[in-house]
Amino acid sequence: MAPPLHWSGGREGRPPSADSPLLDSLLKANPQLARVATNPKYELQIIYTQINRDAQNRPTFIPHTYHLNPQQYFNPASLVKLPVVALSLEKLNDLNKPGVTRRTIMATGTAYRCQTPVPFAAPADSDRTATVGNYIKRMLLVSDNVAYNRLYEFLGQQLLNQRLQELGHPNVRITRRFAPCDTAANRHTNPISFHTPSGDTLYKEPAKFNPTPYTSPLGRVLKGRAYQAGRRIIPEPYDFTTANHLPLPAITALLQSILFPESVPAAQRLRLTPTDYAFLRRYLHATPHESGFHPYAPARYFDAYKKYLYYGRNPEIPHQSTLRIYNIVGMSHGYLADVAYFADSLHQSEFLLSAVLYVNQDGIINDGAYEYDTIGLPFLAQLGRQIQQYESQRPRQYLPNLTEFFSLEPIR
Repeated sequence: MAPPLHWSGGREGRPPSADSPLLDSLLKANPQLARVATNPKYELQIIYTQINRDAQNRPTFIPHTYHLNPQQYFNPASLVKLPVVALSLEKLNDLNKPGVTRRTIMATGTAYRCQTPVPFAAPADSDRTATVGNYIKRMLLVSDNVAYNRLYEFLGQQLLNQRLQELGHPNVRITRRFAPCDTAANRHTNPISFHTPSGDTLYKEPAKFNPTPYTSPLGRVLKGRAYQAGRRIIPEPYDFTTANHLPLPAITALLQSILFPESVPAAQRLRLTPTDYAFLRRYLHATPHESGFHPYAPARYFDAYKKYLYYGRNPEIPHQSTLRIYNIVGMSHGYLADVAYFADSLHQSEFLLSAVLYVNQDGIINDGAYEYDTIGLPFLAQLGRQIQQYESQRPRQYLPNLTEFFSLEPIR
């Protein structure tokens, strides 16, 4: 069954949808949630998707939305990492070059301004090798920005956005590295090569250039009353017109397509292998420590490092082994977002939950003074707990078999 939120044909630009009475009542039943949900300054958008199984364990998706408005821009920040990791694995499959896999050493060259190199190296610790697989782990486990840049460059701006259109997301724009590069420099991406541990070249491709300048689906996008540039405050709105653009329905549909590929029409399905899906699943839910990935053994990478819904990124809250959260997050310019699938083996429940809100009381962009810790993260934690509690008691004709979401996936 096609997912209801896979709005192809440009429907991501449709008018605001009516609020779900169920979601509205769940939000207003909790004073902490209601304070944020009813205040328009927080620009809250939520998609809560119930999942019902039939006797054969096949899922049906029922979306409930609150203040969903694809015409209202939000900065997706690291949410863009999810399509980039999925399409990087897909590109490896499409290349079909012997010896070139997610474990193959990748070198990045330079050919234009604002590009940085990653020379060939074969370190003894395989977790520190520059590979597509390790870049994906870094992005999904701790939202590493440099790893994102490397895979953005591997894909190239044109291929990345064309493929997203083919997948049914015509209004998505991923046009920027996470680096101070201008619009023209981001259209140029680096030469890439793959090598054996001894340095032999298995495959290489030249630098790429996207000849098509992308425009914002929303027209000019201005936010805030001022912004900071260096040490100066510029007393005018910040211009997001050429920034990345990823509406909440689109990123929700992409997560669903990775976790439930059969729910997506075949023509809009990612070209991934079962091993690819298992690899992505592992690092979408794993905490930095349980991942077994050596660079994230230090204590500063706590369990809730990238879990906003339910845990609120709080290092004091213990990780629950009976609750698996497969998610991608974003935090930048005052915007805070989490797009997640919850699988609860204790209560045999599951659901998708996506939310974004804006916490920038002084209205100044880039000054670093955002209410993430005091308003944003506590709200998302409470929202995840409220929906999880409701779902744990919601009657179901057939309880879901969640074995596939609690089985052991390949570490490497």
